[in-house]
Amino acid sequence: MDSSALIHPTGTGREFDESQVPLYYSRKTADIIHKYGPGPRVHFHVGLFEPAARLNTTVSQTVIKRRIAASQEAIIDHAARTWGAADMPPGRLLDVGCGVGGGSLYWAQEHGAHVTGLTVAPEHVSVIEEFAQQGGVSHLVTPRHADVHEFDERRAYDAAYANESSGYMDRERLFEVVGRALRPGGWFGIQEHFVCRPEWTEFIDGYYKTRLGTLTEYITAARAAGFELEQDEDVTDRVTEFWVQSMAWNTAELDRVERAAAAGGDPAQPPSAWSRDRLRESTIAHGKLFRIWRDHAMETRLLLFRLKRS
Repeated sequence: MDSSALIHPTGTGREFDESQVPLYYSRKTADIIHKYGPGPRVHFHVGLFEPAARLNTTVSQTVIKRRIAASQEAIIDHAARTWGAADMPPGRLLDVGCGVGGGSLYWAQEHGAHVTGLTVAPEHVSVIEEFAQQGGVSHLVTPRHADVHEFDERRAYDAAYANESSGYMDRERLFEVVGRALRPGGWFGIQEHFVCRPEWTEFIDGYYKTRLGTLTEYITAARAAGFELEQDEDVTDRVTEFWVQSMAWNTAELDRVERAAAAGGDPAQPPSAWSRDRLRESTIAHGKLFRIWRDHAMETRLLLFRLKRS
């Protein structure tokens, strides 16, 4: 789940410590690049697989890593085509909660958009600048360390995009800010997870330091800010396999780390950014996440909102 701007509670009754989000993503930067890199397009979100995919996990870690990266690219590309952005690319796009810039680079490289990426982690700015330079789009990608709740550009963008970042934000404030930033008729595309069975909310929110909401909450906040929901696609069944592949990568990395430790350290093998305890914790958690998504206790959706022209 991508890094975002700071969060303000919206009265769900769940406590939320917004100060933990920048720390969470700052500490995870090396982990993210190690697992999903090397770049220049590095993502931290679920990916799209073929329907009913049941891929063999008794393959090399390199193969698993390629599958994960391809699935993450596939879900962004699918959204862009479904939303009509591939045929009519936005000239200027606001990437809200851009993480280490994978989505920003995608929109710049594949669709020629001028992208402003907002991140809560100050060290991500230089990382994104380096990736943009590597990808040949430094003239198109502008990363900014900013809190979206205080963002105040007006009528400057044709589109906005939030990939698994809106869960860290006050939804009412988010739609208000994006509504001001977009030109009339502009679109706001969101990839996010939505609560269907509340008993799992505490586990997921605690694990990712987030505060996920319901689809109704988003629609209500969007309408209040002058948006209409144009598309709502449930991709839960096509992203569930992501947790299986991610768990397989964790297991392979844990095996590699433990073999290296038993051998006293292998100079031919790069060190892991992940500790053994962190890998074990993540592997167990991903097993739970797979079951949660398989049973639709949480749903992943691609939403397209359009700002009214009047």
